[in-house]
Amino acid sequence: MRKIFSSVTTLAIALAMVACSGNTNDGGRKAQELSGAGATFPLPFYNVVFEEFAQVNGDAVAYGGIGSGGGVRNLRDKIVDFAGSDAFLTEKEMKDMPEVIHIPTCMGAVVLAYNLDGVNELNLSGEVIADIFAGNIKMWNDERIAALNLGVNLPAEAIIPVFRSDGSGTTFVFTDYLTKVSPMWKEKFGAGKSVNFPSGQAAKGNPGVAGVIKQTKNSIGYVGSEYAFAQKIAYAKIQNQRGEIVEPTAASISAAASGEIPADTRCSITNSDAAGSYPISTFTWMIIYKEQNYSDRTKEQAVATLDLLKYILSDEAQKITSEVHYAPLPAKAKELSLKNLKTVTFDGLAILQ
Repeated sequence: MRKIFSSVTTLAIALAMVACSGNTNDGGRKAQELSGAGATFPLPFYNVVFEEFAQVNGDAVAYGGIGSGGGVRNLRDKIVDFAGSDAFLTEKEMKDMPEVIHIPTCMGAVVLAYNLDGVNELNLSGEVIADIFAGNIKMWNDERIAALNLGVNLPAEAIIPVFRSDGSGTTFVFTDYLTKVSPMWKEKFGAGKSVNFPSGQAAKGNPGVAGVIKQTKNSIGYVGSEYAFAQKIAYAKIQNQRGEIVEPTAASISAAASGEIPADTRCSITNSDAAGSYPISTFTWMIIYKEQNYSDRTKEQAVATLDLLKYILSDEAQKITSEVHYAPLPAKAKELSLKNLKTVTFDGLAILQ
């Protein structure tokens, strides 16, 4: 397994390589320092891929994991080169900004991580998860949880839900799933980057939620799968639309994306009806402006931004996904993304020929 670097470490390595390379990359242009902010969900993948990109291309990338909502705000304020988001922008959000391009970077799973003494395996269904986070199922030994876990000694303890305090694409993916499997959830809470959970404990970022769960007995919360793995926290198998009890793996995440992908790649793949699919799977995106000349950016910065996105879409970078517990993009998503990058302009002229 690859070592996961912090974003600070990644930037330091990249900047050192820029200095050692004579401040140019293999394409002959001046090496650039790019900045992005947003989703914590793909951060372990980004930490590795940005380091690899620095070694291959000489450009340094600094990325702040501040949540999808924060990343989109930074892009709206035109202070970053790209935003990371697990939630694609709505039509309303896009009307409030210059035209944007969504580039999926990898696929992953939102898992239900839990901390229960003596319970090494746990099965859950979508409706049960919705009722837990709505406060309708309050005890771990509730008969509906027990029916999904025959023979498991569930404790007679109160459930402590853990959720995100910040505007989060992970929250959007989780609640998007719940609206599809629970009419109650759809009516009372809906889907969004921020939702008014009725009870439980809030924490910032995927690392924060994972940390609270690890330290809190009888807790359960939604996090990116890599964070549960890194913290060595158990996570549930979930019943999909076909009634299959499925564990999140590269294969089951990829199965969720077996349907049609729209030209702009903005789509939800939660609650897929595909055989073997994990039901809380998602794409995560980098979002950039279609017109790259803004906030005194140079054309070289724009070229470097597209070089970064092309690298992430490459087979070399996509192989990294499974090493850090994500899943590679399907061929159609890569094909559409490369086509969309050809529409990106600087002063109205296409950057890629």
